[in-house]
Amino acid sequence: MDELQLLRETRNHVGTVPPAVLARGRNRLMKLAEAETTVEPTFPASPSETDRRARSNVRPLKTWRRVVMVSAAAAFLVGALVTAEVVMPDRPGATAEAAEVLHEAAAATIETEDTVVLPGQYLKIETEEMTGGSSVANGEQISWKETTGGQVYVPADLTGEWVWNREARVPTASAPEEVKEAARLEPIVDPRTHAMTVGVFRAQGGAFYDNEQTVVGVPITDLQDLPRDPRELLNRIYDQTWGSGKTPDLRAFGIIIESLRTGVIPADLRAAFYQAAALIPGVDVTDRQATIDGRTGVAIGMKTPDGVSREDIIIDPSSGLVIGEQVVILKDYPGAPAGTVESWTSVQTSVVDSAP
Repeated sequence: MDELQLLRETRNHVGTVPPAVLARGRNRLMKLAEAETTVEPTFPASPSETDRRARSNVRPLKTWRRVVMVSAAAAFLVGALVTAEVVMPDRPGATAEAAEVLHEAAAATIETEDTVVLPGQYLKIETEEMTGGSSVANGEQISWKETTGGQVYVPADLTGEWVWNREARVPTASAPEEVKEAARLEPIVDPRTHAMTVGVFRAQGGAFYDNEQTVVGVPITDLQDLPRDPRELLNRIYDQTWGSGKTPDLRAFGIIIESLRTGVIPADLRAAFYQAAALIPGVDVTDRQATIDGRTGVAIGMKTPDGVSREDIIIDPSSGLVIGEQVVILKDYPGAPAGTVESWTSVQTSVVDSAP
């Protein structure tokens, strides 16, 4: 089937497209066509996420490069962009079991009052993380596990000074001796700025490394601008992330996880994110008793298209709080059978009277 025929058949299914939607599709096409390089949208970076990005060139891990492809068939691309906005909300969503858990979490979130941070106080967002590292030594590939942590102190006034205490990565006991020795002797430096990446850092409005804190492309000071209707919110996410990720659904689910783990999302918006996740096909309950850093919750996840791994968010449905996230391997590998948790990050929030 050629692109023109596919476009005709698509139109037969979606009916008349509103002019505003068509205009958005054309505008997005023009932006893509004019761009000389692809810049991934900016999303909220938790301490663990920024840590992984800053050190990716120092201790290489497996990463997926996200590339936006611009079709030579302009009419077909506009049709595809329009179809995404019109059709996606009407598709089957998460499994019934996952939708039930997510709706329960949303209801519990609404019933739970937001944490109150008074002037002079801070919202402390504490993370613990376990990831895998790999490198080449003497012509051989070596792999290991390492842990790290950090605390971000968010002032009552979000435009004020944020404080971030970044902890060093520590290889686990099973890591090769040369890895442990390197961790002891070599300071970890951001390869982009040559600045130290361990210690206490400060930034107005949380703009660490000059990266503004955003959620679905919206500054955290303007979160009231994001829709609370789950379908509208999911459409906004698809629109913001179009062309990135292995699939639009997997990327949208990832953005929901990234947004929730920031710890600064108000209750009504957290509830909308949970309900939006329930609209994504392929989202399922993966573990009713998922334990991460000593706490247990329900894991809601999505497999990668190749079936190699799965990304989970772990929540406490009774309170609607995010416990953390994990990546699980679904195929057997040497030293890592199917079901192995490749990495995890736990998240805890509290209110404190001071910051480092």
